[in-house]
Formats: sequence, structure tokens, C-alpha cells
Amino acid sequence: MSTTTTTTTTTTTPTPTSTTTNRIPRGPITVPLIFYHPPPDNSTPYNYVETPPKGHPQRNFTEAAHDVHLTDIRPPPKANQKGNKEEEELKKYTLQTHAFQILQHTPTKTTYNTFTSDALVQETYYPEVESLLLAHVPGAQRVIIFDHTIRRDRDGAARRPVQRAHVDQTARAAAERVRLHVEDKEEAERIVNGGMRYRIVNVWRPLNGAVESAPLAFAEAGSVFDTPSSSSSSSSSSSSGGSSGGGDGSTTAEGKEEGDLVAVEHRYPHRTGETLQVKFNPKQRWMYLSGMENHERLLLQCSDSEGDGVGRRVPHTAFWDPRTVEGAKPRESIEVRALVLG
Repeated sequence: MSTTTTTTTTTTTPTPTSTTTNRIPRGPITVPLIFYHPPPDNSTPYNYVETPPKGHPQRNFTEAAHDVHLTDIRPPPKANQKGNKEEEELKKYTLQTHAFQILQHTPTKTTYNTFTSDALVQETYYPEVESLLLAHVPGAQRVIIFDHTIRRDRDGAARRPVQRAHVDQTARAAAERVRLHVEDKEEAERIVNGGMRYRIVNVWRPLNGAVESAPLAFAEAGSVFDTPSSSSSSSSSSSSGGSSGGGDGSTTAEGKEEGDLVAVEHRYPHRTGETLQVKFNPKQRWMYLSGMENHERLLLQCSDSEGDGVGRRVPHTAFWDPRTVEGAKPRESIEVRALVLG
């Protein structure tokens, strides 16, 4: 069990600013989100994926809750009736600019039972995800799916929704993914050294109908900063990858300033990867898509080897909505992670 403690830095009560309709909370809301807080000794932060070595905590960093305003990007029904079609409204969010994208009315051969077996997921759902990414990620030539996670928001579930703002991969970790999953090692090195664009894109969807509880929040990519405004662009860490800009910097153990994103060692038994944890910044703009349906897909870009950094990565987290109705259906979802080449 982790010895990590949680520090709450705000005391205000979550404030609903709209009502719940048809069991699904909709509209803007202010809720506490969980953010990164550094290790007490300011050492390099880490997290053990499995059981840690004797005498080591599961992770050495802590957490802090901050109240955050969330915008519901799903247009209200009245707007739709006036011709502001939902699908057209949601199309303005793109991987290139926002690092997330929403697809609707996605055809599938899967059923609920597909997601009771990893073998069935790989056999039936992986090919759909591959086709979807080839069709919707600009320039994509090849897709390598490397894992998936099914989360169920109920007691005893192997994986429950993660309520901590994060990005699944750093730029360094994405390069290591290329080396891990591209079988031709010479080709892998060529790709990593600029021979081809590569991205890590996750595909998220619910499994049991419209999301009534534990929805997913995500931040507008351009509002989350890799380096503080006092830093020069050359100080941006290669391990974080993304836009540089304003933000409240802190100092690492090595004396380097940080922005909103902090690289954390993700320690497996046989290798060490990296994820990005997110520090709170009031300049960040967070949003969610209320009542996501089975036919909808949320593309979450975690890393992009090219581009100006604006849409390279999108922080995300599950959250508790105080408008959740009693007896709400526990959220079940799958997130598939893929390396996209080209």
C-alpha cells in the first residue's frame, strides 16, 4: 500500500452551476481536481507500477487538491435545436491544436462482452482502433497498439478511474516506445532521430452507455505550460515535450525551473518509463464532455515528435461531480494506447 499522503490546498465546496438532467450531470461545474505536489525532500519523483522494493513507498511524491472550473464542451440541447449541430461544434477540437479530438457515431463490431477478455479486445477492438487512427490522425501511415486499460468505477475492480491530472508519456518515454515496439531496430533509431514523425495517441470510450459518474476532464493544451515565463525557450526539458510559456515555476533538485508539467519515473520491474504529472496553475483551462456515449471516441494525444508544441499533449483526469445522482451507473471505460508513425 502506498504511504503517500494527500494535501488539500483549498477549502471551498464544489459549486454546481447547472442542473442534472436525465441522470447525467451537464453544464459548467467547479470541482476539486488532484494535482502533483513534489516530494518533501525535493528528490526525483517516482512511482512503482507494481509492488515496490522493501522499504520504498509506492511513490515518493504527494498530491494537492485545487478547485477548478470545468467547461462542458457538449452544446446544450437548445443550441442544437437552433441549428448549432453538436457534431459540427465538436469538430473544432483537433489533435493538432488542442491535442484531443472527439469522434461520434463510430461503427463497431464490439459488444459489452468483448471487453471481458483481453484476447477478445485485441482480436476485435484493436483492428477498429487501428483503422480509426489511420483515418483521423493527419499523416498517419502505420499504427502500433501497445496496450490497453479497462477501468470500472466500483469496489474490487482491478483498475478504477484515475483521479490525478497526468499525461501518459513524456517525449523521452515516447522515443523509448518507438525503440520497444518497432521490431527493426535500425528503423527505430532512424525514426527517433528525425526520420519520421511519431505520436502517442490514446483512444478512450465508455463501455456501458452514457457516462453518469466519474467523467473524464482534460485541459486545453495551450493553457498548460512546460516552462515558466521567466525561462528561455532553450531551458525546456526534452523529457516533458510541449509548449513553453507562462506559468509559476518551481525548482527541481538539480536547480532547474519547472512549468506545469513534471516528469515522473514510472518504474516497472524490468525498465523505467516516464509520465508527466501536472502542477496546478490558475491559468489552465479545463473541460469535459458530458454523458459520453458508447459510439463516441475521445482521442488523447500524449506526445508528438513534431509541431510547434501547441497541441503536443493533453493532461487529463477523472473527477467526482457533486451532481452525480444516487444510484448512478458506475463508469466503465477502455483506453487503448498506440504509437502512430507518419
